Amino acid sequence: MSKVIPLSNPALNGTEMMYIQEAFDTNWVAPIGPNVDEFEKELAAYIGASHVAALSSGTAAIHLSLKALGISNGDIVFCSDMTFAATCNPIKYERATPVFIDSEPDSWNMCPEALELAFKKYPDVKAVIVVNLYGTPAKFDQITEICDRYNVPIIEDAAESLGSTFEGKQTGRFGYIGILSFNGNKIITTSGGGALICAHEDIIKKSKFWSTQSRDPARHYQHSELGYNYRMSNICAGIGRGQLNTLDLRVSQKTGIYSRYAALLGGNEFIRMNPVPSNCKANHWLSCLTLENGCPITAVEIMEQLEQERIETRPLWKPMSLQPFYADCDSVSVTTIPVCHDLFSRGMCLPSDVNMTASEQDRVCELINKLINR
Repeated sequence: MSKVIPLSNPALNGTEMMYIQEAFDTNWVAPIGPNVDEFEKELAAYIGASHVAALSSGTAAIHLSLKALGISNGDIVFCSDMTFAATCNPIKYERATPVFIDSEPDSWNMCPEALELAFKKYPDVKAVIVVNLYGTPAKFDQITEICDRYNVPIIEDAAESLGSTFEGKQTGRFGYIGILSFNGNKIITTSGGGALICAHEDIIKKSKFWSTQSRDPARHYQHSELGYNYRMSNICAGIGRGQLNTLDLRVSQKTGIYSRYAALLGGNEFIRMNPVPSNCKANHWLSCLTLENGCPITAVEIMEQLEQERIETRPLWKPMSLQPFYADCDSVSVTTIPVCHDLFSRGMCLPSDVNMTASEQDRVCELINKLINR
């Protein structure tokens, strides 16, 4: 039986254990400690950020971002339509109302035209959550200009784009607040974890306070505010410190995988790889494709056939406006059929594991081409 070709597994480099062992040797296994402090400093240095708070997940980071911006019951928050549910679920945590903004075809990210239309429809919106889908930065030149004009803060969901740049600037820094994720399948991992990025130290301090159960500085346990158990552990931060050592290598490897797919599949008239605008550098966390109209086979049928060959694939993110839980929420598009709905119906994520061999990638491409051309 052939070996499974995974979608995207964690890729350890061997240095993680040094930091983990140090935490064990010094008995720092709690959600605080030297690894957490150093991981925050090292992340900030890599991104070029002023301040970072290491948290238990990217979801936690989005939740605390919304709290920091004062989002509460009934407030409207714009959010990218094509994303994972973790982006918008925290809006509901605070009993606010999400409004989903369609994608544009150049990057698959939030459409500036749809965003402008949404502002006209909802002038009292309190925040905009912009996602960098599959590691490709959104059109922040246009999106930032629009949000600044309406004086509405951006939360940049850079969960998938660590190591990507837009006009030479690292993602995670384009919003008033940025968030990262270090889930197991991301370009680097802490097993589970995330981070909140902000230039304003008071927001970082408040986020750290909330994330450690809002414990007041008193001798006894005293709580004047609602708190959360959201701080990253010293063990997980140790994994992250080791992973950072090879982040640039992982970006290079993922980019090589994407480029090879583009070369091997680019001759097929029915295949289009996920686009990357010329003014940005994507980390290519996942390589994706869409099938052109007239293709004799659907993306779902290709995924089913590859699954039989022990090759892991995934559909593109199902837009939030198509999710049963968010059926009563509004969405804004400038096209009759939303771009993200169309992408979802025709797209798929390809195996993008950095340990995939050239021969394994050849096999994936040969099968896809064969299925389309049969």
